[in-house]
Amino acid sequence: MFDYQYFKDRLKEIKENFDLIGGFFDLDRLNKKFEEYSIMMEDSKFWDDIENSTKIVKLAKSLKDKIDEVDKLYKDYEYLVESLEIIKDESDEEYIQMFKDDFYKFKNVIDTLNIKTLLNGEYDKNNVFLTIHAGAGGVDAQDWSDMLFRMYMRWGEENKFALSVIDYSIGDEAGIKSATIKIEGEYAYGYLKGEKGIHRLVRISPFNANGKRQTSFASVEILPEIQNLEEIKINESELKIDTYRASGAGGQHVNKTESAVRITHLKTGIVVQCQNERSQLSNKETAMKIMISKLIELKDRSHKEKLDDLSGDLKEIGFGSQIRSYVMHPYTLVKDHRMNIETSDINKVLNGDIDMFIKNYIRGVY
Repeated sequence: MFDYQYFKDRLKEIKENFDLIGGFFDLDRLNKKFEEYSIMMEDSKFWDDIENSTKIVKLAKSLKDKIDEVDKLYKDYEYLVESLEIIKDESDEEYIQMFKDDFYKFKNVIDTLNIKTLLNGEYDKNNVFLTIHAGAGGVDAQDWSDMLFRMYMRWGEENKFALSVIDYSIGDEAGIKSATIKIEGEYAYGYLKGEKGIHRLVRISPFNANGKRQTSFASVEILPEIQNLEEIKINESELKIDTYRASGAGGQHVNKTESAVRITHLKTGIVVQCQNERSQLSNKETAMKIMISKLIELKDRSHKEKLDDLSGDLKEIGFGSQIRSYVMHPYTLVKDHRMNIETSDINKVLNGDIDMFIKNYIRGVY
């Protein structure tokens, strides 16, 4: 039986939320700003300053896209309200299912926009460098790191982010010692910054002949890509730059020339490396971006407001410091210890479905 009142109440709640989002996307203000851009672009001298003109054109396009998005949401909401009344006494399951599909799709869009309104940190809109390091647990930890690598790649693909493997260091027997992924797209850092910390796996070890239960650890480091590279000036004398031959599981991870680059910041001991490109110059440029992000994070630790935005420090990669546990034996459970949120569907999580943790972290922090 179709629960009319339930969906009517949910639509009312969504409208209340949508009104808040509508305030965030103030249509009157946005339309007024778009008119200002339009007038500027119609000026005969508009293209005299190419750099500034190009910037304004991009801003105008982005603004128009946002206006169209919010306008469509209002229309979709009205469509759902009207559809609900039409099928109020409907018994055709096909029509009812169509309404439910439209409703949940719309609700998911509103939930996503609600999350975006909370992502207002200094770096939240930036691309992100995500690095995984194997910790305590030997070969099992390296295999666990590879499982996390796959999980985040799946999440990025599912959410339509652009992904590139910056560095990939294979393990001695299995898995990886470390890997860095660049994830590009709007709010990439904002979404993922709560993933920073120690991740713990409990399972029957496939590498133990006696079939004993093994606990493994891996750390996840999250750094925003800094757009303004002039924010930190690095003296070349403070850096040690080494080149080496790229290695990995094959394909894009293998190179026959010494194109991979490792940069060490001598004062702090910070080390970054990149090997995804065949060009040594390109690898150096990417490694420098990561180095700058790390140094800015280090600098910002002296400012409490930015400490919160950068999600705190990584602790020792071992017992007692994990932010999340993944248990595969003797039961299945994934539990985030910061928010006390859990699910028994570990396979779904390891296949990249981590939005419940990401979104609840964002709601909890803000």
